Amino acid sequence: MAMMPKRLKHRKSQRGKIRGRATQGNTVAYGDYGLQALGSGWMTARQIEAGRMTATHYLQREGRVFIRVFPHKPISAKPLETRMGKGKGEPEYYVSVVKEGMILYELGGVPEDVARRAFALVAHKMPFRCRFVVRRHAI
Repeated sequence: MAMMPKRLKHRKSQRGKIRGRATQGNTVAYGDYGLQALGSGWMTARQIEAGRMTATHYLQREGRVFIRVFPHKPISAKPLETRMGKGKGEPEYYVSVVKEGMILYELGGVPEDVARRAFALVAHKMPFRCRFVVRRHAI
């Protein structure tokens, strides 16, 4: 089932602008390897779920997959063949606002070559270019 918020302060939101690079959520925090976004945009709940399913399917229940994005933003759409006016449409789906540099997924408990292959498959399902990153351990 696609992710969505349990409750919202406001049912409908404005589109907004995505400016700059990510200042938070741009380092690998939970796993050993991460998938980092090289572009910015919206990532739908279905795309997040598709990436999760691809990673878990490839890993065959080995290791652990961490999802670092959540779809908080409702996107509304008007029904087809509706005339102009009559207000804003109803919420259709939810998206996560992704900035350049954000970590989307993390993996732990698997070798690097397995993680690279899993994230290569996941990256094909993402709406922007992504790269594989390794956690920097404190020395």
